[in-house]
Formats: sequence, structure tokens, C-alpha cells
Amino acid sequence: MKRFRLGVIINPLAGLGGSVGLKGSDGVALEAIAKGATPKAQLRMQQALAVILPFIHNVDIITASGDMGANLCRQMGFTTNEVYYSETTTSSQDTQQAVTCLLEQQLDLLLFAGGDGTARDIYAVVEDKVPVLGVPAGVKIHSGVYGITPHASGLVVSMLLQGELVSLMSADVMDIDEVAFRQGTVRAKRFGEMTVPAEPRYIQAVKMGGKEVDELVLADIAADIIESMDDELFIMGSGSTVAAVMEDLGIDNTLLGVDVIQDKTLIAQDVSANQLLELTGNYPLEKVKLVITLIGGQGHILGRGNQQLSPELIKRIPKDNILILATKTKLKALEGRPLIVDSGDPELDKALTGYYKIVTGYHDYVMYQVANPDLVEN
Repeated sequence: MKRFRLGVIINPLAGLGGSVGLKGSDGVALEAIAKGATPKAQLRMQQALAVILPFIHNVDIITASGDMGANLCRQMGFTTNEVYYSETTTSSQDTQQAVTCLLEQQLDLLLFAGGDGTARDIYAVVEDKVPVLGVPAGVKIHSGVYGITPHASGLVVSMLLQGELVSLMSADVMDIDEVAFRQGTVRAKRFGEMTVPAEPRYIQAVKMGGKEVDELVLADIAADIIESMDDELFIMGSGSTVAAVMEDLGIDNTLLGVDVIQDKTLIAQDVSANQLLELTGNYPLEKVKLVITLIGGQGHILGRGNQQLSPELIKRIPKDNILILATKTKLKALEGRPLIVDSGDPELDKALTGYYKIVTGYHDYVMYQVANPDLVEN
């Protein structure tokens, strides 16, 4: 089973100014140290990582050198890969450069310790490329990207590692003007949003009596996908969840087959594997998207009922362009079992494993694992 790739970044200077009355650490770290401040960020990250120690053999940590992550993670016994090295006192630039290096490692989640200034530095690089989660270690924690405590942040990560349904949501990155704050004025500013994991939100407007209303949920899923459609070539897989998207578009759908649309218009219906290869052969691969769903109760997303999606085709499609649709009811029915790929090519199946953002509603997503139990990592 594929190991979880957890990025870890610690801002060693976060929170230094709080205990010595400086109301923050931005630009005053040296002054804070001179006043006797003791770094807290390492301890805060340790508290978060301690929660996932029972899953240590299922996690690979990708991090930066020294106090930015590597020292702590190694001391705790995690398998650790350093991808950024800094010999100087860490700065905003160090954080951004480290995150840039970590993003090249196909992270499942980036866990960072700091305050609002650190969140801003992370956002400047990450935006919405990968899910992130903050471990609160700063003086100012106005941003919504943090757990309420370090332990809470660790619990969210442990939920992912146990295969529980973890929703993805957008959260604000906020910060205040520390110069004004030190003068008694609170002046907050929103800088953007990052995607963060949160506990599943099972009680929402599309539900009744604690259960999802299928028609409303499918309509929400369809609205999310349709809103994202531009001029790309969309290969629409089989199944009733994908059919809901086609229905909302007003397009005849092949329930047990594969259709192709572009500009929200049908261009090929009930296509074969060879036809799909021909259609995509001269098309920019970054403009080809595959929309699929899972078989209820089984969890298969490829190789069962959609053999038209050949290994040759799937290899052409960027992993990020594979859009998986499912209701939370279907995912919860799997009881934590991963989604399965059975393309007929074991090496491709192994390459497709990992954590995916599953569309479960309108702007509502959960992280869920694709991991064939019979494929053992070397």
C-alpha cells in the first residue's frame, strides 16, 4: 500500500515575540531572543506528530534541514527525506524556497508550524496546489488554516492515515499589521485561501434526517463539475453519478458506456478504447480530463465496467486531470477501504495510487486513498 507523503515545515522563529510582550515575531525575532524568548515551534510540531506515531510505518516525511523539520522528525523516528537546506537563520524566503522544493515531491499533505506570517509565506507558494494544515505556533492565529491546537492538527492527519472521510474546504489566510498592532490598532487583511482538510461535514443543506438526499447531492456534484468546464476534452465514464452531470448538461448519456464532450457539447457517444485513443491522439494532454466514479460497495474506479478506458489512454492523462465523483454515502459504505484501480497494467495501477480529491458536492470535497491492497511497495 502506498505510504502517505507528508510534507513538514517548521518556522523556528514563530511565536518568539509573544512571551516577551512583542505581540508577534515578524521582524523582531532577534529582539525577542535578546529579551529571553524561548522557541516553541519545535515543541508544537512535536505535539502534532506524536499523534501519528502509531502510523509511523505508513508515513514518509519530506522536509527541510535542521530546525525547519529534519532534526525533529528524525529524533521522533520518522522516515525523513530532506529536500531543502539552509545554513542561515530561517527567514520568510527560506520558508518559501523550502515549500517550493517540497511541492516537487508529490505531497499528499503539507503540515506546517507557525503563525499567520508563516501561513502567508506558505500561501505565496502553495495557493491551492496541495492541501495544507497548520500547527498553531505563532502569536497571531487569525487564519482559518490551523487546527485549534497542535494535538487537533495531529488528529486530522491521523484520520487521513486511517482512511476516514476527511472533507477538503477552503480556508482564509489572514494576517494583521504588527506595527499597528503594537500601537494598539488591529488591522486585519485577507490574503487568499488555501485548501485544508477538516472533519467530514455530514449535516448540511443537501441532507435530510442525517442522510444524504441522493438527487440533491448528485445535482451539487454535477454543478461543481460543470462550473469547471472550459474548452477541455472531457471523457465521461460510466455510472449514475457521472450520468447526473450529463443530465444537467442536457446531453444523452450512455449509462454503461463512455462518452466524450467538449464545450459542454457531445462529440462522441458510446466510444471504444481505440476511438478514445484516436480522439486524444492529437489533443494537448493537459486539456484532456477523465471523469469517473466508483462502483458502490466495491470501490473500483477503473477496470470494472469501464474497460474502454485502456491503460494506453490513462497513461496519456495527467493524474491531476482524473476527476473522481462520489457521494459521501458511497464512500462511507466502504468503511475505510481504499478505492481500487484494475486497469490491467500493474505498474500503471501502482502509479495511480495515492490520495485524491473526491468531488462530493458543490465545492465540497474529501481526501480519499486509491491503494490496491495486493500491490506492495518495494
